[in-house]
Amino acid sequence: MEIRSVGIVGAGQMGNGIAHVMALAGYDVMLNDISQEALDSAVTLMTGNMDRQVGRGKITPEEQASALARIRPTTTLSELGQTDLIIEAATERETVKQAIFEDLVPHLLPHTILTSNTSSISITRLASRTDRPEKFMGFHFMNPVPVMQLVELIRGIATDEATFSACRTVVERLNKTAASAEDFPAFIVNRILMPMINEAVYTLYEGVGSVQSIDSSLRLGANHPMGPLELADFIGLDTCLAIMNVLHDGLADTKYRPCPLLTKYVEAGWLGRKTQRGFYDYRGETPVPTR
Repeated sequence: MEIRSVGIVGAGQMGNGIAHVMALAGYDVMLNDISQEALDSAVTLMTGNMDRQVGRGKITPEEQASALARIRPTTTLSELGQTDLIIEAATERETVKQAIFEDLVPHLLPHTILTSNTSSISITRLASRTDRPEKFMGFHFMNPVPVMQLVELIRGIATDEATFSACRTVVERLNKTAASAEDFPAFIVNRILMPMINEAVYTLYEGVGSVQSIDSSLRLGANHPMGPLELADFIGLDTCLAIMNVLHDGLADTKYRPCPLLTKYVEAGWLGRKTQRGFYDYRGETPVPTR
């Protein structure tokens, strides 16, 4: 099947990035959120990000205008049922995602493909709560979506070949690269990345190094573009903890035990950049380590 229209659930960091690239690729986009304020903020952010792309010569002003005209914000979830492909990009909590899909099901067209941008939750389990597990799969974009080249495509146990092929065609049209992953906890990227971040937090927790020395060591010693603690702040410490819990629960291996210090930061509400404090304090002109 050919996908012409895309519905996106969630207008946050991931949702607005997905809407941005989909609209630039020529898809009609319906962007949903429960908050009109979130939708307004998403459109403002997309406009600013596209302005920068125009300034760097990546897109033309005409392409920007066309893309923004293709995006239709809505607070009514059921309206997304008329699209060919739905990408759920809500918060990384399974109960929230299940409720969204259960609300969507009565309004879907027979051919509509359902996908989740989840970074760790079982695709098979999410699919089982819908009427179309064969037309359900994981569609995991990396953050920030307009910049990052990879998309993980995750098949559930029931996902059929036509659904996988249709989603892979979308990734190709976005000029991104698809990595096919099996439906095991955290898939590929986060299965490898999150334990590294968690180990960095343990290194801090045990006093092996300071925030600054740990991040400098990985930037300069392993040629990483961003230190692991800086990256954790960028991702969100609550998201990092949620993924570590999925790994620990799903694989029952103590090597995935979340560091108590990571849990403590999340309990304090120090979630990283989005709350202005995490392993760094972002409230001044320059980020300052908090330990």
